[in-house]
Amino acid sequence: MTKLKKNLRALPLAALCLLVLGGAAALAQRQLKSAVVVGRPEVKVMLSGSVLRDQEKLPLEKVEKVNPGEILDWTITSENNGDGSALSYKTVGQIPKGTTFVAGSATADGSTTVVYSIDNGQTYSVQPMIDEKQSDGSTKKVAAPVSMYTQVRYEWADPLAADSKLSAAYKVRVK
Repeated sequence: MTKLKKNLRALPLAALCLLVLGGAAALAQRQLKSAVVVGRPEVKVMLSGSVLRDQEKLPLEKVEKVNPGEILDWTITSENNGDGSALSYKTVGQIPKGTTFVAGSATADGSTTVVYSIDNGQTYSVQPMIDEKQSDGSTKKVAAPVSMYTQVRYEWADPLAADSKLSAAYKVRVK
């Protein structure tokens, strides 16, 4: 019986410890949930193209065909309709077959780094390089001609905030 009385005296202390630990765990869980729930971005990307003919900018969907030498303007618009920011946001524009990128034509909103690919998007660089064989048989790294570019990628330094949009544009010449 004495053992039972000792155990019963320890019961309130054990219950108090469980109550304190349970409360602390619940508080930590609530704080963790509030730290984790920050919203989700929902980015919609739209691509539009146009061609300049007779001093008039025509949307590509209204043009039956494009002619060699014509310049096509491509615009990529990214709109975040979510309730969280899109961090490290990037978007890629394709350089269609049968066209050549127009050097210096890449522009974008905000603080952006523009990089290019010559291997269908496997790697990107501000200035893609290729090996050029020299007359003595050695190879030398030289800047790739823009005719080799296959993609242009825009990398924004700042997140794409909720309820905001960014635009990027580039031009290609029809071969």
